[in-house]
Amino acid sequence: MAVVSTMILRSMRMIGEKERGDTLDANEQVECLAELNTMIESWSINRLLCYAITEDTHVLTASTLSYTIGPGATINTTRPTRLVDPCFVRDSSGGDTPVRIVNLESYGAIVTKTAGFTYPTYVYYDAEYSATSTGTIFLYPSPQGGLTLHINSWKQLQSFADLSTTVLMPPGYQLAIESNFAVHLAAGFVPIPGETAKIASDSKAAIMDINIPAPISRTDLSAQMGVGRNIYTGP
Repeated sequence: MAVVSTMILRSMRMIGEKERGDTLDANEQVECLAELNTMIESWSINRLLCYAITEDTHVLTASTLSYTIGPGATINTTRPTRLVDPCFVRDSSGGDTPVRIVNLESYGAIVTKTAGFTYPTYVYYDAEYSATSTGTIFLYPSPQGGLTLHINSWKQLQSFADLSTTVLMPPGYQLAIESNFAVHLAAGFVPIPGETAKIASDSKAAIMDINIPAPISRTDLSAQMGVGRNIYTGP
């Protein structure tokens, strides 16, 4: 755990711009905070740098197809970067119905989007960024009453409001952020020390490695066609 100002100073020491005991001047405080948030924002669109898939739930309103999502929106949460499986609706008896995530082209091809009043089976997420930092979720068909939508998504990584913000992230992220921010600051201005570049590369690779989704084993249909075949013993 550390505060943002300490992390920035550590990054600057890695490229020889600061020494122990130094502080940030007024210009550095403003510019470095903005640059750090820019780097963290760019990490939020890389699945292997996002350390968690977050589930959000919302009680659906009968016949309502669309719901804004983001800070202060109808679904009040951090604005998702991207929806991921599994998504589903749960009825009042506790039964779950899968909801397939589709793109704009597939959702646009649905002719009568207001048909139904039943269990939604498709969801499209319009991630268009707005001044209010919200996106919009569209469902099909129209939901009946008594349903709760469960969606999973990548969420934007923590941004830092000011230099005194406390950074709370999983193990490995602080070193990765500090060393990669050092490289970010140095680019085009000062030579990047080889040791710093290696620490940045290795620490980033480590968190990407741990965030790789676990593979799901499947048996190809063609492998099931022959009589007497066994994936363990062979034909």
